[in-house]
Amino acid sequence: MDRRTFVSSTACGAAGLVTGSLVHNSISLAVDAVVDRHRVTQLHIAPFRFDVTPPLGHGCCGNWIKPIEGYDDAHEAIGFVLMGAGKPIVVCSVDWTGILNQAHVQWREAIADAADTTPDRVAVQVVHQHNAPLACLEAAKLVSSQGDLPHVLNIDYFHRCLDAARTAVKQAMFQGERVTHIGSGQAKVVDVAANRRILGPNGKVRASRSSSCTDPELRALPDGLIDPFLKTIAFYAGERKLAACHYYACHPMSYYGDGRASSDYCGLARKRRQGEEAGCTHIYFSGCGGNIGAGKYNDGSPKMRPILASRIYDAIVAADKAISLQPISSVSWSTCDFLPMVDSRWDEEKLLAQIHDKKQAVVNRSRPAYTVAWIRRVNQRIPVVLSSLHINDVSIMHLPGEPFVEFQLQAQQNHPARFVATAGYGDGGPWYLPTAEAYPQLGYEVSVAWSAPAADQELRNGMQQLLSIG
Repeated sequence: MDRRTFVSSTACGAAGLVTGSLVHNSISLAVDAVVDRHRVTQLHIAPFRFDVTPPLGHGCCGNWIKPIEGYDDAHEAIGFVLMGAGKPIVVCSVDWTGILNQAHVQWREAIADAADTTPDRVAVQVVHQHNAPLACLEAAKLVSSQGDLPHVLNIDYFHRCLDAARTAVKQAMFQGERVTHIGSGQAKVVDVAANRRILGPNGKVRASRSSSCTDPELRALPDGLIDPFLKTIAFYAGERKLAACHYYACHPMSYYGDGRASSDYCGLARKRRQGEEAGCTHIYFSGCGGNIGAGKYNDGSPKMRPILASRIYDAIVAADKAISLQPISSVSWSTCDFLPMVDSRWDEEKLLAQIHDKKQAVVNRSRPAYTVAWIRRVNQRIPVVLSSLHINDVSIMHLPGEPFVEFQLQAQQNHPARFVATAGYGDGGPWYLPTAEAYPQLGYEVSVAWSAPAADQELRNGMQQLLSIG
């Protein structure tokens, strides 16, 4: 039903029971499943937001593009606390390039402490703009120890952001509002996303359209495999919209490397919609966009940023118009562990030698630090937490790294009775997560995938666990 025909259901939603559950399973690790169910009579939501704009001089995207020299618009962290289904559930989206490994753990721990919940009930994703920080504490330590490399992360700034997260979450929880209905809708995005991996006759990647492209031959090729829909999931108190989450699978960069901090075209679309609906908190999530970019429709010129932003904005408005409402009858939160093995290509000693080699370019010395960080994490058996929020027949999955679009398409195909939205770019430790068939095709994405091809099936197994529970 639409928002104009749901009046009789409002009273039902207000009087109904909500069931919250926490389910913890393991893929790679032998941990028994634990189910914790709660019956409650009210559900509340507390949206929050805080500034995470980096200081001047801060490294961007792991030090392989120009550091911050100025500002076009602010970086934000935006999310919500859901209260009334067991311990609070927190979901947050951050305008950074990535939050990896122990840095991601610390983000979830800080938010969990503020919300009086456990870290496994906190999902932190990034939008993945490139003129922004790439936060990994182990990599930052390795780079700083060289003495002659620019820092990849300002640790004081990192901890200030954690303090800001604690403050924002605590303050929001005092202002939580009753939520009675969930809404879901979707709309096609016109002329933004295209698959960026162009295969040659030999079945291997011959070219990439990436986030921008000026080659007319490559731009003339078809979109390829994408998810054309932007999905919106919104929370309501009666007919009043309190928060709206938007999901779309595409790299969110129009251009970058100019040292200008910006939330880029997806953030600008979000901010435009936020300006129109001050009473509703709008949150944007990048979906499984590891192999998806705007290069077919974007030449990388500054004039294209507002054009792409308008196309995302138009889809947000259209998805909002398509929203159907239903009273909330069930809520659950599911998690499972994911810890794929390191690909045999990566050797820690060789990577450390490259980091120490002062003849190498900065990027060639900084990037291996992120690979080493993942190797050490896997050796320490510290898993990535996959999670999913299920409300009625609506599911939101939170996945790590940069997963290929095939993963979210399969989730939707395997669960046609559910409205499934996927947020990629959670814990960025494993970096790219290609499909198994992509590895022999090679290409950039495979060259920066730290995990072995078996990660494909392990991730699919984890997604199935998350969605089967909902």
